[in-house]
Amino acid sequence: MSAAATTEDRIRALPCWSGGIEIEPLPGGLSNANYVVTDAAGRHVVRFGQDFPFHHVFREREVMTARAAHAAGFAPAVHYAEPGILVTQFLGARTFLAEDVRADLGRVAALLRRFHREMPNHVSGAGFMFWVFHVIRDYARTLEEGGSRKKDELPRYLALADELERAQKLLPIVFGHNDLLPANILDDGKRLWLIDFEYAGFNTAMFDLAGAASNAGMSDEESFAFLTAYFMKEPDSEIRRSHAAMQCASLLREAMWSMVSELYLDAPGIDYVAYTEENLVRLDAALENYRTRYGTRS
Repeated sequence: MSAAATTEDRIRALPCWSGGIEIEPLPGGLSNANYVVTDAAGRHVVRFGQDFPFHHVFREREVMTARAAHAAGFAPAVHYAEPGILVTQFLGARTFLAEDVRADLGRVAALLRRFHREMPNHVSGAGFMFWVFHVIRDYARTLEEGGSRKKDELPRYLALADELERAQKLLPIVFGHNDLLPANILDDGKRLWLIDFEYAGFNTAMFDLAGAASNAGMSDEESFAFLTAYFMKEPDSEIRRSHAAMQCASLLREAMWSMVSELYLDAPGIDYVAYTEENLVRLDAALENYRTRYGTRS
């Protein structure tokens, strides 16, 4: 039996459908398989994903966060969940591209501000802290133990993480999404939504602000406007430096995420080696821009 047939059988066997169903693949995703399923009640997204301890991803926590995000008004409804499978409402909304984020800075900033402030009232269970500098250090341990092809570069990555962490301005702890790729923002024509909560957890706002800016390719001027919209006042020099440094940290983490994925993941159609190198090139450009503007901090 083919893998596709096995997957379809698993979907058909789920107890949440009304009548017969139609199944179609939903493209996208670097580590999970997604499908759109239509039944008598409407359309749904079926998401397959196992725990990835090497990425600090645990599906039980993801399901809790998805339910909390729906209760808070940020995410589609969760219709069903069991270990390894999550079924949510299909919104039929437009998936953002980088240019959509840049063209809608005010709405994206307002969405993040509300998410950061309101989600702590809805999440439950033991709190999870996503601090990118810890993630980078833990990835370094994983890469060392796994004999990564980038093993010799790890001391340099760790020294860079220390430098970028020292540039962070103290900010309040909020609840962050922590994976703000443009594709995780949806627009149904009336409002914006967030999806995919694998990495969501308590953090400062800066990682989401930096990730959104970096992943959307914002210019310095666009980043300034984005920060102004989020904080509802012009950012001071320390916030701007912190944001630029965190963009570098976000790219370093993404590159190291891909290095770890080279060792432990095998998603169909995904070239993790190429994705690693793409993010390292982007990191070099962001780091040059950061150091040109701010130098280094001892």
